[in-house]
Amino acid sequence: MSKGRLVIISGPSGSGKDTILKEALKALPEIKFSISSITRPMREGEVEGEKYNFISKEKFEEMIKNDMLLEYNNYIGNYYGTPKAPVEKVINEGGEIILEIDVNGQKNVKEKVDSALSIFIMPPSVEVLRTRLTGRGTDSAEFIEKRMKAALYEMERAKNYDYIVINDDLEQAVQDFVTIIKADRLNIQRQNNIIDEVLEKC
Repeated sequence: MSKGRLVIISGPSGSGKDTILKEALKALPEIKFSISSITRPMREGEVEGEKYNFISKEKFEEMIKNDMLLEYNNYIGNYYGTPKAPVEKVINEGGEIILEIDVNGQKNVKEKVDSALSIFIMPPSVEVLRTRLTGRGTDSAEFIEKRMKAALYEMERAKNYDYIVINDDLEQAVQDFVTIIKADRLNIQRQNNIIDEVLEKC
């Protein structure tokens, strides 16, 4: 059995990472998705346990105290974090699990799990990103500028990732993402046991 792998996906708002991940997981149904724990109220359309587990601030702080989180952050008074146990279970069983986090979370996870594979979803240009954000028609100009500033901060840190997928064409971007995952499965670091198994039969 090959070694398990933690896969990190990041990208600024408007990069299309959620859509790419959704389509990629259709092609790779065997990969697990890491469900984050958060303390903010559930929003309309969200489903408990689908992408997030909604818990109390007290329970989250208990998880911090007991070292039960792989990474966590506090944003505008709400906690966001990745429970450690489900990730470790999948990896120890030789499986793959995808964690969708921002660049700060990626840095924290890589410090703990150096073998994690990280993929950054990049828009083809700043102009395209701005068009995508303004095209939604739901946010104020001030809010869009805040998102643009945050996006520039994130894209400057894309160099800390193993791979970059440019989302200019969605179908191609999904294909590139799937190709990275499939190629990684053949990486020598994950296949050393295969060599030993074959040689044992000599």
